[in-house]
Amino acid sequence: MTPASTDPSPAIAHPSFSEAFAVWMKIGLLSFGGPAGQIALMHRILVEEKRWVSEGRFLNALNYCMLLPGPEAQQLAIYVGWLLHGMRGGIVAGVLFVLPGFLVILALSTLYALFQNTVWLGALFFGLKAAVLAVVLEAVVRVAKRALRGPIMVAIAAVAFVLIFAFKAPFPLIVALAAITGWLGVKFNPEAFKSAPHGKASASALDDDISPASAPAPGLAHVIRTIGVWGALWIAPVLLIAGTIGWNTVFAPISTFFSTMAVVTFGGAYAVLAYVAQQAVEQYRWLAPGEMLDGLAMAETTPGPLILVLVYVGFLAAFRDPGTLSPLVAGLLGATLTTWVTFVPCFLWIFLGAPYIERLRHHQALSGALSAVTAAVVGVILNLAIWFGLHTLFRKVGAVQFGPLHFDWPVWSSLDIPAAILAACAIVAMFRFKLGMIPTLALCGAAGLVWRLAMV
Repeated sequence: MTPASTDPSPAIAHPSFSEAFAVWMKIGLLSFGGPAGQIALMHRILVEEKRWVSEGRFLNALNYCMLLPGPEAQQLAIYVGWLLHGMRGGIVAGVLFVLPGFLVILALSTLYALFQNTVWLGALFFGLKAAVLAVVLEAVVRVAKRALRGPIMVAIAAVAFVLIFAFKAPFPLIVALAAITGWLGVKFNPEAFKSAPHGKASASALDDDISPASAPAPGLAHVIRTIGVWGALWIAPVLLIAGTIGWNTVFAPISTFFSTMAVVTFGGAYAVLAYVAQQAVEQYRWLAPGEMLDGLAMAETTPGPLILVLVYVGFLAAFRDPGTLSPLVAGLLGATLTTWVTFVPCFLWIFLGAPYIERLRHHQALSGALSAVTAAVVGVILNLAIWFGLHTLFRKVGAVQFGPLHFDWPVWSSLDIPAAILAACAIVAMFRFKLGMIPTLALCGAAGLVWRLAMV
């Protein structure tokens, strides 16, 4: 008797464009939980359930996206969409990943701008901000489990944290140092810088040894064409608004700031938020630190990339300085412009670099560099968690400086005890009882609402 086959992984058919469209719509609607949760969602659906891409292919794309400026979760969706169906697949994946969250954040930003001073809205966001601290801490843990697989990676994360927290080092410098460390370190200890798989390998529609049929050959023509098309799309609305309304409005700094941010903010959404919070609050004074936390609470409770909090920032900036426009029209335009100049570059980075990354995905030194960058991002996320924690739990935060060291420190007498209690409950709910982000945010929002209204 011939024994039955023991291969649990039969060949997987390549998905049709309509099948992929439906899955990307599903991911866009369910992508809660910030980049850590969204990456986990895509991994579960695309690698484990659908088996459209292999584990190695997914991690290779993730490491590249971690290296890019901007939101890595959306860039990962664009990359996988491109792998499956070329440029049209990448466009659909990227747009559907953002669109549902953009519409929800836009509606919530309008309500916030119109009713911010009402007691109930302030009470609701009081509870949400406390829960957000638990969400960010969980993100630190989840990304750390993925990236820190040994003492060398832990050391890279620790150095990155010290550099950004105590020395205020620019993130591009941290990325460069981590990449150099990984590039050189893999020659001496390749296992320490190797990407670790999530589980057992299985057959997929796009295995490690299969190249995407639609991948263009990297070359000068590809570079010129991609930069020309997506560069023009990036700048077109900025020029249109400048020609129509003029540069002496709030839309000029919105355009320049968020376009610059799309280029210089490496490390994904959490690194971007640290940069935006500092610039939008301290330099441009578009909103207060507490309002930035309100926006983060919005973004955490809606689908799509966490970086969609920028929709809220752009809306408030234009709403409060509308010029000759009505505040609501200005806010809508500011939110749309912010979203456009933030996310269009993501398509440029992927369509420009993905063909090269696919050709070099087995290059050991490059893989080591990408893994080291991912480890450094853990330190940046920890810095963000501390920043949010200080501004959530304390009413006053001061700056401390000892020579080259420069960091924020709480004024202990300003501890907000109700916020600390809510944050502690949220941490216990998420880490001990595994309650999940959405139920935790809902319960803390309700508790904050009840507490503040009872104190009125």
